[in-house]
Amino acid sequence: MLLRLPGKRPVAASALLAALVAGFTHCLGSALAGSQPFGSMNRNVNDLGTQFVPFHTYLWDLLHGRADGGWLINWQTGYGTSFLPDLGTYLSSPFALLVAFFPRERIDLAVYVVSVARIVVAAAVMAWLLMTMRPKGRWWLAGTLGSAYALCGWAVIEASYNPMWLDGLIAFPLLCVVGEWVRAGRGLRVWFVGGVLLVALVWTANFYTAYMATLGAGLVLGARLLMEGGPRPLRTAVRACAVVALGIGLSAPVLLTVFAGTRHAYPGMGLTFRPAGWGEVLARLIPGTYAFSSPAMYVSSAVLVLALALPFHRGVAVRVRAGWCVLVVAVLVSMQWGPTHLAWHAFAEPNGSPYRQTFVLSGVLVMAAWAAVSGGAPGRRTVAGAAGCVVLLGLAGLGSASLGRWAWLGWGAGLVAVAGALVLLGTRGPVRPAARRWCVAGAAVLLVGCTVGQSALTTAWAAKRRVATQDDHAPYGERQAVQRAVIADVGGWPRWRTDPGRTQTVHNDAMVVGGQGASYYSSMTSDVLTRTLTALGDGWNGSGRAPHSLDNPVTDAVFGVGARLRSTYRQGRDTEFEVVRGQAGPLVGIRAADGPVAYGHSAFANQELLLGAQVYERLRGTSGACTPGAPVYVWAPGLKGTARLAGGPAVRFEAKKGRVRAPMQGVGTAPADGAVRVELRGTGARGAEVACLREDRLTAAVRELRAAEADTVEVGDGTVRARWARGRAADGTAVLAVPRIAGWRCAVDGGELRPAGAYLGLVAVPVGAGVREVRCAFRPPGLRAGAVVGAGASAAVATVAVMGALRRRREGADPDGAAPSTGDGPPAPSGPLASSVRSAAPVPAARTGRPYTDTGRAEVVRPAR
Repeated sequence: MLLRLPGKRPVAASALLAALVAGFTHCLGSALAGSQPFGSMNRNVNDLGTQFVPFHTYLWDLLHGRADGGWLINWQTGYGTSFLPDLGTYLSSPFALLVAFFPRERIDLAVYVVSVARIVVAAAVMAWLLMTMRPKGRWWLAGTLGSAYALCGWAVIEASYNPMWLDGLIAFPLLCVVGEWVRAGRGLRVWFVGGVLLVALVWTANFYTAYMATLGAGLVLGARLLMEGGPRPLRTAVRACAVVALGIGLSAPVLLTVFAGTRHAYPGMGLTFRPAGWGEVLARLIPGTYAFSSPAMYVSSAVLVLALALPFHRGVAVRVRAGWCVLVVAVLVSMQWGPTHLAWHAFAEPNGSPYRQTFVLSGVLVMAAWAAVSGGAPGRRTVAGAAGCVVLLGLAGLGSASLGRWAWLGWGAGLVAVAGALVLLGTRGPVRPAARRWCVAGAAVLLVGCTVGQSALTTAWAAKRRVATQDDHAPYGERQAVQRAVIADVGGWPRWRTDPGRTQTVHNDAMVVGGQGASYYSSMTSDVLTRTLTALGDGWNGSGRAPHSLDNPVTDAVFGVGARLRSTYRQGRDTEFEVVRGQAGPLVGIRAADGPVAYGHSAFANQELLLGAQVYERLRGTSGACTPGAPVYVWAPGLKGTARLAGGPAVRFEAKKGRVRAPMQGVGTAPADGAVRVELRGTGARGAEVACLREDRLTAAVRELRAAEADTVEVGDGTVRARWARGRAADGTAVLAVPRIAGWRCAVDGGELRPAGAYLGLVAVPVGAGVREVRCAFRPPGLRAGAVVGAGASAAVATVAVMGALRRRREGADPDGAAPSTGDGPPAPSGPLASSVRSAAPVPAARTGRPYTDTGRAEVVRPAR
C-alpha cells in the first residue's frame, strides 16, 4: 500500500529518507549561494579556515606519515605543542578520519564532505529515535522530521563551519535512543553494553557538545518517565546514570587529557552573557535569518506547526501534551537565564556565539511534533490554532534586524504548505481508499517540500551572510602549494627550524604548508607559550590564543630558526616568497648553572636575557643615537596606528584592546649619522620602546651558544635525545629551544625521567660536569589518569556483561530440555504446550489497568464481562 511498509522496514526507510533529504537540501543551499564546492564563494570563514581546515590537514599528514611530529607533540606549531588535547577537541570524531581518503590539495572539499556526512547521519539517527519512541508512526513523517532536525538553523548557520559541533547534533538523538533502551529494559546487552558504548562514542567524538546532548537527553528521559510512566522509574533513572557514567569513563583517556589541556591553556578574554531580546529570539524561528548573538532556533515550519498543535490536540493524552510543552518552554527559558546558560556550557562562558545548546531545543521541538501526531492527524481547528500561534510568533519578531524579504516569503510559503498537508492528512468521511492514499502522498510531498525549501533558503542565506560579516581565509590553492614547496627545499629540521613567516594565509599556516614556526591558534594554546612569546615582544590574536610568528633575529637565534619566509598577502593570490637565512642557535645547548629567573617589562631586555648577551642599543623614548646601518625595531604592543622612521615608509601596527596585540617590528635602519627618530601615530602608543640591533654582537652570542650545543640531536614523537661526545668541564643547565608546556620530563645519562625544569619558559634540566646524554620525553597531562579511569570503566562493563550472561545461562538451563530464555524476561516455553502458547495473542499493557499511551490516548481497556 502507498506509503506503508511491512515489518521493520519502516525504521530503515525513515532513516534513509531523512538522510537523503538532509544531504540533498544542504548541498542545494550551498549551490544556491554559489558557495564552494558548488561555486566560487569562499566558505572558509573564521575558525573553519584558520583552525579546522589546518587541523584536518595535519591529521591527513599524520595518517599518511608526512607530519613533523606525531600524536603526542606537534612540532610544526608553537615551537612544539601538545597535540592530544587538540585531537580530543577537534579531531577525535570517527568522521574526521574520512579526510584521509581525499587528495591533500582538496582538503577544503574533504572538510565540507565530512560536515555533510555528519548532517546526514544526524537526520537518520533522529528518524530512528522517532520510530523507536513510537514504532507504529508514519515512517515518511519520521523521516521528514528527522531531516528537519538535522537542517535546523543551529546546524546550517552555527555548526556548519564548526564541524566538530555537528557530532553533538548526532549525539542528542543517539543518547535519547539509549534512554529509550533503558526505559524499555531491552536486554542487558542492548541497554547496558550498547548504551555504554554509544555514550563513550559520542563523548570521545566531541565532549563539548556531548555534554549538552547528555543534559538534553536526561531531560527528555525524565519527561518521558513522568509523562508515560513505566515500571520502577527510579530504577530506570539509576540505570541511565550508570550507563552515562561508565560511558564517560570509557572516554576518559581523551576526556581527561582535554580537561588538563584546558587547565593549562591561556585564559583568553572573559565574556559576560547578555541574553538576546525576546523579539529577536522569536524572530530566529523564521527561516532565512542570520545573527551571531541570538539563538539560531529555526526548524522547519512542519516541526513548528505540529509542535504548536500539540497543546490543542485532544487525541493526545493531557499528561503527554503538558509534559512536552513544559519541556520545550523550560529548555527555551534556560537558554536565556544566566545560571542555566552557564550550566549548558559546562560552567565556562563561551568565547564566541553564546547559544551553542540550541540544537537541543530543536530536537525537543521535533519530538514534540512527533508526539502531536501520536493521536492521529490533528483536526482542522487544531491546525488553525497552531497556524495562528505561528503567526503570532512571527509578529513578535517584527523589527528584528535578522528578518528580510526572503525570510518572510519562506516563512509564509512554508506555513501554507504545512497547513495544507495537515488538512489532507486529517481528511475524514466517506473517502475512497485510493483517494485517501493520494491525500497522504500529497501531504508527504508538501511537508518534505516545506523542509527542503525553507532549509535550503536558510543554508544559502547563512553562507552569504557569514562571508559578508566575518573574516574569511583563502582556501588551499596556488599560494599554499608554492609556499609548501619552498619550505620543503630549505627545511632542515631538526638541525634548524623553518618559519612559514609572519604574513600568513591563516594562523595555523605551518599545519598546511609545513615548517616549524611560532604561530599557533587553538583553544588549547598553552599559557606558557603565550606568556613566553608575549614577554619576548610577540603579538597575538584571539585574545592571546593565536600567537604570531616573531620574525625577529634575536628570537630566531634563540629558537633555532635558520630559515624564514617573507611575502605579501593579497587574498591568497601572491606566490612569491623571499627566503631569509638566519643565525640559528642550537635546539639543545648548555647554559651557565646560575641562569636568570624571570622576565621583566621590556621585550628588548627579555630577549637579551634569554639570549644571554646584550645586543640592543635602547633609546630613551622614540629618538636617539644608534650605530649607523643598525636595524631599528619598535615595540608598541598597544598601538593601533603607524610607526615611521624618519625618511622611511610607515609600518602598520594593529592592536585591539583585549583581542589583538601588536608584535615587535622593524621599521628600517639607522642613517649614516646614527640619528634615529621614530614617529608614532595612532592610539595606544604609551610605553612604546625603540632599539637598534647590533648584528655583530648577535653573531658573537650565537657563536657562544653553538660552542655548547649537543653533537647529535634526535627528535621523535614527544621525545628529544641529545648527546655530547666529550663531557663539559663544569656544571650547567641543558636548555631545549622548546616551550616548557606541562608534560615534559627529562633524564641525564640514562637516569630516571623527572619533571623538567624551566629556563625563562623553555624546557631545562640541570646537568653536572661530564654530562654525555640528556633525554626528554613528553606525556600529556591527564593521559595516565584517563587510562586508569578508562581501564576501570572497561573492567566494570565487562564484569556486568559477563555476570548478566551467566545469569541468563543459569535461568535458561532446564533439566527437562527447556529452551533458553531471551532478554531479561522469563524462559520461553517448551514441550507440547509451546506451540499453543506462542500462538496466543499478546496481552496488551492496558489489561493491567494503566493508561495505554502507545498512541498517546488516555484509554483504559477493561476485561470483557
